Amino acid sequence: MARIAFIGLGNMGGPMAANLVKSGHDVFGFDLAASVLKAAEESGVKPASHASQAVKDAEIIITMLPQGRHVLTAWTDILQSAAQGTLVIDCSTIDVESSRKAHEMAKAASCLSLDAPVSGGTGGATAGTLTFMAGGTEEAFARAKPILEAMGKKIVHCGEAGAGQAAKICNNMILGISMVGVCEAFVLAEKLGLSHQALFDVASTSSGQCWSINTYCPVPGPVPTSPANNDYRPGFAAALMLKDLRLSQEAALASGASTPLGAEAAQLFALFEKQGNGGRDFSAIIEMFREKA
Repeated sequence: MARIAFIGLGNMGGPMAANLVKSGHDVFGFDLAASVLKAAEESGVKPASHASQAVKDAEIIITMLPQGRHVLTAWTDILQSAAQGTLVIDCSTIDVESSRKAHEMAKAASCLSLDAPVSGGTGGATAGTLTFMAGGTEEAFARAKPILEAMGKKIVHCGEAGAGQAAKICNNMILGISMVGVCEAFVLAEKLGLSHQALFDVASTSSGQCWSINTYCPVPGPVPTSPANNDYRPGFAAALMLKDLRLSQEAALASGASTPLGAEAAQLFALFEKQGNGGRDFSAIIEMFREKA
């Protein structure tokens, strides 16, 4: 079993670190929020007073942080304390450019590195069923895979440095666009007098099927486990969807890609957040469409 440092123990990082403990790893954790660190300690994570203390003697370092600037700041700190040959894995969802800079920093410190953002939300983090999209060398991926398997059920090597972030950004742009389409369809069905169950029964088994309807249906009833049945308490908050859509548009602008639906979805979720809904599940955007109608 490995000695692992885990930096960033929030809604996603906390349960991910807990699953590493359950798998028998020796996990040392750090987070700026004392309450979060205490919760992690209750799950078996050994608390550190500073990131540099957590990474001391660690074979593997994992970061799960909000934005690219946070990752770069954290890696600047932890790489000063990391031994040569340490594997550093960033599971945050950040911009590709920052991710590639982090890889360069790790290489300069003679460390292996992997960008490995996740899909699956807090439910997947708790259940250990996340999907990891990894970017980095074959050597780094091979070494990281057994560790990632303790936290997820599907581990995909997407390519070189930054490829994991690229895959995550593209995937979540699809998710944001598809959820908008599904919500619009359900609002239209309501106006036409069609029941939620009838539309679900048809669309979930025909050409309209997608994850946003089959697994995460935005109306109560058809999929009992969807947030719609729990007053849209977030599995994946609208603010996080907006963050990912904005990352997709930054990437589109930088690469010269045309993403008109991605741009429209970003604008819609920006409006939804502006109305005070950033902490609700992203599928709750259906309520905004009802109000517009």
